[in-house]
Amino acid sequence: MSIRNRLFEASFLLAGTLLAPAAATAQDSGAWRTSATIYAYLPSLSGKTSFPTGSGTPIDVSTEQILDSLKMTFMGSLDAHNGRWGLFTDVIYLDLGNTKTSSRDFTIGGIGIPADTTADLGLDLKGWVWTLAGEFRVASDAGWTVDAIGGARMLDLKERLDWNIAGSLGPLPPTSRSGASEVSQTVWDGIVGLKGRYAFGDRREWSLPFYLDVGAGQSQRTWQAAAGVGYAFKWGELSALYRYLDYDMKSGKAIQSVRFSGPMVGATFRW
Repeated sequence: MSIRNRLFEASFLLAGTLLAPAAATAQDSGAWRTSATIYAYLPSLSGKTSFPTGSGTPIDVSTEQILDSLKMTFMGSLDAHNGRWGLFTDVIYLDLGNTKTSSRDFTIGGIGIPADTTADLGLDLKGWVWTLAGEFRVASDAGWTVDAIGGARMLDLKERLDWNIAGSLGPLPPTSRSGASEVSQTVWDGIVGLKGRYAFGDRREWSLPFYLDVGAGQSQRTWQAAAGVGYAFKWGELSALYRYLDYDMKSGKAIQSVRFSGPMVGATFRW
């Protein structure tokens, strides 16, 4: 599904781990470095979910065809760095929902619906994504700052579908013409990756921040990437990035895939 959210949500990113990694500094053990970023995020969401109906035949929905309304979002991160070692945690919360009338954006039991079949569909999704990882600085000079990271990420999703089908039901019994179903899923995965930035310009005022991780565990695989550009001032930095987070689940799961993507812009303050 593609949600191009028409709501511009402002959030706080403490320590700007993804938006603006810490600037290159001397490897002075004992000196803690922190940063805070205020930013706005415009995500899109896509994925596939299979909702049980109680009759043994599920209704399969591609969520990008229905969801296009963002009710609320929050994203925050905390970063602490001392010498070469550091620790960060990042949290995303999303609450989305929409109703679509006379829709054909679903299947019944994994097969296409009859030509005369449509449905009124109401879909709500709430989810948390929590990343916790340690950092080790592998490069630090006037231009490059690069940290290797290792840790874990948790995805917790809850989806609810309400439907009212008009026309032929295919393999569904008449009792399933209307109904509601809810699925939830929590998965933990180990992750490894890199984050950092490249600073350039006469006074190193321009930068290219980046982030990448990959992992697996209870999901089949997950990966996340963010990259963009930043400009430093005396008080801090302005940044603009694009962020993508992808999950593919193991076979047999009700929630089969989830993908978040979109631009984010923000102002970073460091001390």
